[in-house]
Amino acid sequence: MSSISDITTSYVNTGSASISTEELGKDEFLQLLITKLQYQDPLNPMNDEDFIAQIAQFSSLEQMQNIAEAVNESNSLTYLQMQSLNNVMSAGFVGKDVQAVYDRVYVDADNAPRIAYTLSSYAGSVEFEISDESGDVVATIREEDLTAGRHTFTWDGKDDFGNRVPEGQYTIQAVATDASGATFNPDLLLTGTVEAVIYRDGVAYLKVDGIEILLGDITAIGEKGAFDSDG
Repeated sequence: MSSISDITTSYVNTGSASISTEELGKDEFLQLLITKLQYQDPLNPMNDEDFIAQIAQFSSLEQMQNIAEAVNESNSLTYLQMQSLNNVMSAGFVGKDVQAVYDRVYVDADNAPRIAYTLSSYAGSVEFEISDESGDVVATIREEDLTAGRHTFTWDGKDDFGNRVPEGQYTIQAVATDASGATFNPDLLLTGTVEAVIYRDGVAYLKVDGIEILLGDITAIGEKGAFDSDG
């Protein structure tokens, strides 16, 4: 008589219902073993060696499932602990100035967003395109003769026609051109003061100049005005 392992990728007819065995847990495995014992040929019953092998297989399956459950529980606890630690740490950022990798700025009724970027080498010029939420370019800003390193500039929140843009989030794209005419992309950074910490779905976001930033996107932190003299 064939063993249980021979039928773990088929369908087993128990006499009353068919059971899918493509993915067996310990309960399904035990049910199959009991069913097999019930419907075995009385003239050719399972021998002791086969029965012991099936029990051993069931025991191994149960142990592996218990280990998997313990690992999943441990991972969940670790995640919750790290999440709680991040939430506690985030509260300490309020009132601090931070720098984060980001490509968006928020414009309200009267603010003037600072845009920070880092050049890996000298650039004869850097052109910035600022687009609204629909993807339309509203402003183009050009800076020239820039050394390698970190730079900042202030956008007055106006479009190319001198009109104040509507309140909302705007996306920044930057292309730099070096001395030979080759182009490359600067690293865009957001700098500003952390106004508040927002918790959503157990995750902490830092609100900086109206934009919510994940803690993992922060690259530097300092006291108020720490980055004002850069660039």
